[in-house]
Amino acid sequence: METSNPTLNERTFGAARVGVGQPAMTVQGTVNKTFILLAILMATAIWSWTKATDPSSAGYLNIVFFGSMIVGFILAMVTSFMPKWSPITSPIYAACEGLFLGVLSVYFEMRYPGIVIQAVGLTFAVTLAMLMGYKAGWLQATPGLRKGLMIAMGGIMIFYLVVWVASLFGVHPPAFINGGGPLGIAFSLFVVGIAALSLVLDFDFIESASREGVEKYMEWYGAFALMVTLVWLYMEILRLLSKVNRRD
Repeated sequence: METSNPTLNERTFGAARVGVGQPAMTVQGTVNKTFILLAILMATAIWSWTKATDPSSAGYLNIVFFGSMIVGFILAMVTSFMPKWSPITSPIYAACEGLFLGVLSVYFEMRYPGIVIQAVGLTFAVTLAMLMGYKAGWLQATPGLRKGLMIAMGGIMIFYLVVWVASLFGVHPPAFINGGGPLGIAFSLFVVGIAALSLVLDFDFIESASREGVEKYMEWYGAFALMVTLVWLYMEILRLLSKVNRRD
């Protein structure tokens, strides 16, 4: 089993094979954990959204934004390498991502009123569509799809990293990254498509791992991996909608 999501791989699940008589990971258990993480993320996102719209909170807003972003990234790395810690690290990760996304969403909402509810709705709609397509057998995690997504995701990550490093030295990013032109919109559509298809591979991997039998804590790890993809998908949809709104 392979997946495009770097937090899910054969080595991770292979090291967590359940022993005889021990409770094992289930799809339903992973779904339940995913809802718990989503609830945590939404709660902290609402809190940071409220604070971001309160002028009296402006003094520490940057601390919340950058602090949650850095801590969330560190927790994501730790959880990826230490899946057994996921019952503790994944809820904290979800809380940090909620704080980060709440402030980020206010920024976009102030510039483009109504964009956040559109992005949230589209994120859930795309996720539901991918899940229905997967369950119906229309979307299958074939070896070709896995390989193609791994290459595409690797390329996107390297590209974003190069652009970020270049910006530290005063080099402006290519216009299409943030621009609202046809090339910029096409690029965002491509990235959103990659993120959406990654969900299909995540669904397939979690279902396969549950069928083969791995330790119960991997439900938290599987939920964490889905959260990583959902956060990425939401951010890319937000970026896409901002480009479309910029053209109006």
